[in-house]
Amino acid sequence: MEHLLILFFATFSAAFMATVPPGLLNMNAAKTSVEKGKLNGVIFSLGVSSMIIIQAYIAVLISKFLYRNPEVIDLLLKLALLVFAFFTVYFFIAAQRNKVRAPTKVVVSKRNSFYKGFFLAALNLLTIPYYSGLNAMWNASGWIQFEITDIVIFILAAGFGTFSVLYLYVFYFNKMETKTNRFSKNSNYILSALMMVLLVITIIRILYK
Repeated sequence: MEHLLILFFATFSAAFMATVPPGLLNMNAAKTSVEKGKLNGVIFSLGVSSMIIIQAYIAVLISKFLYRNPEVIDLLLKLALLVFAFFTVYFFIAAQRNKVRAPTKVVVSKRNSFYKGFFLAALNLLTIPYYSGLNAMWNASGWIQFEITDIVIFILAAGFGTFSVLYLYVFYFNKMETKTNRFSKNSNYILSALMMVLLVITIIRILYK
């Protein structure tokens, strides 16, 4: 039970930090709330979180496949070096730029708020490799096994972590707007450091395999 609590809070925190920087999803959640009401903003956020849960599950399946097929791990570990190196630089540059993006215009009605969030989240191609990397790191740390309970906790924590940030954007965007620049910079530095950790772990696994 203890490892499940650690797994939940670690994954929740990683999902939370990944969603804090202003981007297409959270800014549209805020804009939907302003233009269509907070209820629509919440429904939009639920759509986003639902897709995140699906993407996190796909990430687990990918990690599980790699774990059970060690013959392909050597090649993929080398590819992972490039992926983690890219994310390290990407988040670091994002922190250095430290710019607040203007909300992207999106027309959302009460009937399609959920689907807008769902399909906009599907456009984010970085989510699956991000959660695959997290899953691999948690597995190496002994925080997650490929058991149904662990998988459910992992994907729910990813969904809840994402929804928590979107909820804050929906209800407190006006108050957060002046502080968003600082939030974005700090969270991007943390994500860059996390990707650096994953990069180092991957290098160690290659050298000592």
